Amino acid sequence: MFESHFGLDAPPFQLSPDPACWFQSRGHSQAMSYLKFGVFQREGFIVVSGEIGAGKTTLVKSLLGQLDPAQVLAAEVANTQLDSGELLRAIGQAFGVPMPDGSKARMLGTLEAFFTAVAAGGRRALLVVDEAQNLGPSEIEELRMLSNFQLGSRALLQSFLVGQPGLRDLLRRPGLEQMRQRVIAACHLAPLSAAETGAYIGFRLERAGWAGGELFDPGAVELVHARTGGVPRRINLLCSRLLLTAALEQRPRIDGQWAQPVADELQREVGEPALA
Repeated sequence: MFESHFGLDAPPFQLSPDPACWFQSRGHSQAMSYLKFGVFQREGFIVVSGEIGAGKTTLVKSLLGQLDPAQVLAAEVANTQLDSGELLRAIGQAFGVPMPDGSKARMLGTLEAFFTAVAAGGRRALLVVDEAQNLGPSEIEELRMLSNFQLGSRALLQSFLVGQPGLRDLLRRPGLEQMRQRVIAACHLAPLSAAETGAYIGFRLERAGWAGGELFDPGAVELVHARTGGVPRRINLLCSRLLLTAALEQRPRIDGQWAQPVADELQREVGEPALA
């Protein structure tokens, strides 16, 4: 509805991850550098953590979009409420590998044969495990065992572990020392600063076709940052509501004083503490 009112080509603040809208804040740019370094190493684990909505998935998808599929075969496991056997089966399904029934040893053998064939074909396998904070120590250990697969001196599988801050706590547990030694790069996505929040809003609006100057005044940007804590997904949620309400009221701009009751209303609806 508000796209036509503001002359936009598309919704600027969609909640779903979009690699095309990856915003290069200082923290996100640093995280991308860590990830690229990790990919260059071609082995081990890369850990990406951050609060809900911090942009972890967008960051990883942006990186994967830069990789040459002729050199890297990437697959993603998003459901991590699994035991170790179910996790192995999910990994096989993510790579399109028919997994045998029966013992875990047979599944491991099937995966090793597949990864060996991938390497023999001149590519390498990259596994992305999202919501990895839900894994247990035994599932983490299973992933470590997969990283032992080699063809000569070459590792057959590299893995990204992506999750909420609890992932870091999980990896610190006693008994996971061998796993910690396989982590070659790790980064934590912090929220955007107040200045970055303003730049982020402008970036998203520009990507959606806005060319009309300042749409959110400094007071509105300050309010958005204060109410969202600088978390990108929360920024998207609040800014979408502000644009919608402004369009319904036929307002040409969004100012901080007007935006306050709109933010209050959204907070009452969603019960999100960070919007308080």
